[in-house]
Amino acid sequence: MLSAATVTGHPTNDVGTHDDAAQFDAQILGTIDAIRSGLVIQSFSPTLPQHYTMTTTATRPPTTGESAPDFTLASTAGTQVTLSSFRGETNVLLAFFPLAFTGVCTAEMCAFSEDFDAFTSADVQVLPISVDAVPSLKEFKNKFALKVDLLSDFRRDASRAFGVLREDTFFSNRAYFLIDKAGVVRWTHVEDTPGQRRENAELLEAIKSLTH
Repeated sequence: MLSAATVTGHPTNDVGTHDDAAQFDAQILGTIDAIRSGLVIQSFSPTLPQHYTMTTTATRPPTTGESAPDFTLASTAGTQVTLSSFRGETNVLLAFFPLAFTGVCTAEMCAFSEDFDAFTSADVQVLPISVDAVPSLKEFKNKFALKVDLLSDFRRDASRAFGVLREDTFFSNRAYFLIDKAGVVRWTHVEDTPGQRRENAELLEAIKSLTH
């Protein structure tokens, strides 16, 4: 059973932190690759760099009627995406998924691509999010010709803010948050296990509530 540290790193200053950060990130990536390969890891205790600080974990996911926590994440499009930037412009569906290249996640992302026009016509921007690094997500997107751009929550900030980070494996649970143009959560669903997912028909049905 993977026993992951319950912290994520953030340099407190820009002096002498880059090498430490790279080393810490490499430890995390190695562990994720091992999980993806099906290896059993008895323990995982990454060495936290000296200049890193603790991150507060959300106690629960936001519920319907609450304001969605804001975040800024790197995208496979080569840009930084801030959730609040969509306010007043379009509705947003956040789709947290555990890891790229795994079976259920691949099927889900391909389904989003197949129904890309249906989500667009419903005035909804789909933002899939995983803890994978941007290069891995770019390879994933290119391999399966995905129409949706993917966001990298490599520091686990968004997963923690939305209360879906699995501390035992250090990746997020599969979860969905439908957010309206005012930045308010209108519908949510968190899967019991990462191997489950919602079909697009159910997601599109939930989106209809935005117009009522």
